[in-house]
This record gives sequence, C-alpha cells and structure tokens, in this order.
Amino acid sequence: MVVPVVFFGVLFAYPVAAIVGRGLRTSGQWHLGRVRQVLTDPDVLDVLWFTVWQAAASTVCTLAIALPGAYVFARFDFPGKQMLRAVVTVPFVLPTVVVGSAFLALLGRGGALDEWFGVRLDTSVWAILLAHVFINYAVVVRTVGGLWSQLDPRQEEAARVLGAGRLAAWARVTLPALAPSIAAAALIVFLFTFTSFGVIQVLGGPRFATLEVEVYRQTAALLDLPTAAVLTLVQFAAVSVLLAAHARTVRKRRASLSMVPAAQTAQRPRSGGQWALLVAVLGVVALLVLVPLGILVERSLDGPHGYGLQHFRALGSAAGSGTFTVAPAAAIGNSLAYAAVATLIALSVGGLAAAALTVRGAGRVTERLVRGFDSMLMLPLGTSAVTVGFGFLIALDEPPLDLRATWIIVPLAQSLVGIPFVVRTMLPVLRAVDVRLREAAAVLGASPFRAWREVDLPLVRRAVLVAAGFAFAVSLGEFGATVFIARPDAPTLPVAVARFLGRAGEVNYGQAMAMSTILMLVCMCTLLVLERIRTDRSGEF
Repeated sequence: MVVPVVFFGVLFAYPVAAIVGRGLRTSGQWHLGRVRQVLTDPDVLDVLWFTVWQAAASTVCTLAIALPGAYVFARFDFPGKQMLRAVVTVPFVLPTVVVGSAFLALLGRGGALDEWFGVRLDTSVWAILLAHVFINYAVVVRTVGGLWSQLDPRQEEAARVLGAGRLAAWARVTLPALAPSIAAAALIVFLFTFTSFGVIQVLGGPRFATLEVEVYRQTAALLDLPTAAVLTLVQFAAVSVLLAAHARTVRKRRASLSMVPAAQTAQRPRSGGQWALLVAVLGVVALLVLVPLGILVERSLDGPHGYGLQHFRALGSAAGSGTFTVAPAAAIGNSLAYAAVATLIALSVGGLAAAALTVRGAGRVTERLVRGFDSMLMLPLGTSAVTVGFGFLIALDEPPLDLRATWIIVPLAQSLVGIPFVVRTMLPVLRAVDVRLREAAAVLGASPFRAWREVDLPLVRRAVLVAAGFAFAVSLGEFGATVFIARPDAPTLPVAVARFLGRAGEVNYGQAMAMSTILMLVCMCTLLVLERIRTDRSGEF
C-alpha cells in the first residue's frame, strides 16, 4: 500500500487540502464562519439544489431508458450483439466536452434539430439530461445486464408454474435479486452526474451550474478561494457518502447471489413481444447513441464551401485562428503522449493498489484498513477535478515538488482518474489467482519476483491490457484538472475543443467539431480493441 498511499497523499490529498487551507485559513487562523456564510447564500443554495435535482433526474431517466436495454443484452442473443455492446459503451469513455459538442450540434442554435424542426433545447435542462443519459446508458446496461445475464431464469419459471403471473414472478423473484445491482448502478450514475462538469460547461450556459462548474467559476473567474473551498468540502462529503453506499451495495450483491454462466441464459427472441422489445431497444440505441455521434461527424465535415475536410485541414495551422500559439493539430500529439504516460503511471500505482487489496483473512483491523484504502482509491472519480487541477497550481509550486513548469504535471493529474479503472479491472482477476500456485512456485525455489512473473503475470495479462485501455481512454478525455495545468503552447484535445467552442465564428465551431470527431474516433478504436480482449464476459465494469 505504501506507493499508492504516498502517491494519493502527495498528488490528491495535499492539493485539495491546499485549496481548503488557502481559502479558509489566513494569518494562521481558521475562518470557519465562512462556511455558514457560503451555505446560506441564496445563489449557492440554488447551485446546490440544481446539482442534486439534475443528478436525481438524470439517474431516474437513465434507469427508465436503460433497464429495458439491460434485459435485452442479458436475455437475448442476436447478430451483432458484441459490436452493439461496444457501441453503447463508447459514450461512457468519451470526454464530456465531446459529449457536450455532440449535443450542441444536435440540439443547439443552428443544430440539426433547429434546422429540421425549428426547435432548440440547448437553453433548457433537457439537453443536459439527455447528454447524461447518453453517457451513463452503458453503466446500467453493463452493470445490471451483466448480473441479469447470470441469474437462473428457471427460478422465475418455477414461480409462474406455481401460479404467479409474469409481472408478479418478475417482481417477487428477479427484482429482489437485481435490486443491489440496480442500486449500485443508480449510485454510480448519480455520482457521475452530481460531479458533472464538461457537459454543464458546454450546454448549461449562464443559467445552469453544478457544484463543479461553480468551483471552476469561483477559482478561475472570480478568484474567490473561500467560496471554492467550502463548495469543495460539500462535494467531498457528498461523494464520500455516495461511495460508502456504493461499496455496501456491491458487498451485498456479491454475498447474496449464486449465478449460472451467461451463455446458458441468452436465446433468440421467440414471441412477437420479444421481437418488439428488441426492435424498440435498437431504436433507442440508434436515437440516443448513433444520432448524436453521427451529427458530430456531419458537422465536422460541413464547411463553408460544402462537405469536405476543410475543418480538419485548418487544424494544421495556427494562422488566423487566434486561439492557439501553435497549430491546433499539435494538441493531438500532446494528448496521445500525455495519455500514454498517464497510463503507465496508472498501471504502476493501480497495479500495486490492486495487489494490496487482495489481502484476505488477516484480521478485522486489517480488513477495515483495506476497505478504507479501497474507498480512497475511488475518491478521484467523484472529487472535483477542478479543485485538484487548481490545487496543483498552488500546492506544487515549491521545491522539491515544483512541477508547474514541467510537462509531467498533466499526466500525473490524468493518472488520478485512470487508477480507479485499473484497480477495478485487475482486482477481480488477482483475487481469483489461487494462492497455492504461488506457494508451489516458492517451494520449487522461485523468488517472489519470479513467482509473480511466472504465475500471476500470465494470468492477469489480459486484464492489464483492458486496464491500460480504459486508463488511456479516460486520461485522453480528462478535462476538469487539465484545463488549469495544460500550458498554452501544449494544449490537449479536450482543452482545445473547449477553447474553440468558447469563441464565436463558424470556423472555430467547425474546428471544435473536427477535434471532437478525432477524439471520438480514438476512444472508439480503443474501446473496440478492449471489447476483443476483455476478460470479464459477464459485461460488468
């Protein structure tokens, strides 16, 4: 645990504590009265209410739309199922700035819906809710559907034989078994939408702001660190509660179910109702996932002189853009290089953390320590990335941790988001390794390193590849922290997209769509590779 704890202590806890300390402590004294002052401010209360309200609404909408899809992917076998599973997962790994760009192209002024029907939704909360459903659809499909596919359908059939109707059998047999998984998926969706930043930044405009956006505004625009510090503490407390609840639901799910192989439960649709449900789910996937991505590509090709690659070619030159000191295309190379380094860091730290979490049977105190360590690893997913990024600027500015002028600061921040995915991917495989294999290798004279190389590594190699792919994708799209620490002469793709969208003009908009399309294609290719090598055939994250 030493390396991960030190890593998180220096690069996560210290920057966040620096923000809080800088905001609430002056002249050696704490000013805790500022907490009450901020939390009674009507404008702040409006932000808090909207943050909770939109997260709850997004969660309900996602569950309502995605649960039928979870059933279809769990119980039906149809051509192209694996490819479609990969397609619906693409939005989850897309940078949120790209998601915002796609829905802006679909629902915004001059967007497809505006041109075809004269309707705009970018000034309403519906654009935000739809974008959140778009991102989190795969969370429900893969988390709930992965479990649903392994529930023995004969239990529900037995209830029907005993006289229960179809709905009653499902409600009394299947739903209680699925409840912990549905609760876990709902908590994940609520967590991600509660801390939403990129989508709100692009689609929210001046009317809508979440806690994350408000922290960004207070730090970057108003330089009001006391208010930002209080909001950071509020978000941190909320995220801690959500993560604790999620960990409890996951433990309950694992402890209460016996499952069968997923291959035994999926079958071709047989009745007219089953075919209708399959067609309806495919239609939802087409409208919810394929249409926004297709509109994004279409807008990237729609230039002032007709369809073509004008916007893509314009990325090769900084002349006339007025947005960058270097050619925008340089952001592609920057992002790939940063993401590659961040992936190596995430694999190193996350791999050690996953190995530490395999400790079993070492006493109640050790078990609680390991459980707390596990929760710590998940905190970066819910803690304000804006706070972490700004904390890097004010905390890592003195020797021996003066990193502000170095390039490594960007992949270090990005790796914080990738580490939880590495841990969650590798941990189940490491726990499945029979400890007797290592003991046998030791008896035969192998050193601990050789035992790891000869026993563990071959068994977890595919999991490492999957973890690397997820870490690469999420590092590539990290925006909240990178927007603070990326140098003007070395922007990343998400930062470049946000800068283009922040400037008026058709050329800037077209280049934002072009860069978003490039990001989307890179993430999609990464995910398709992961789908081919993934080790968890249940479909769970």
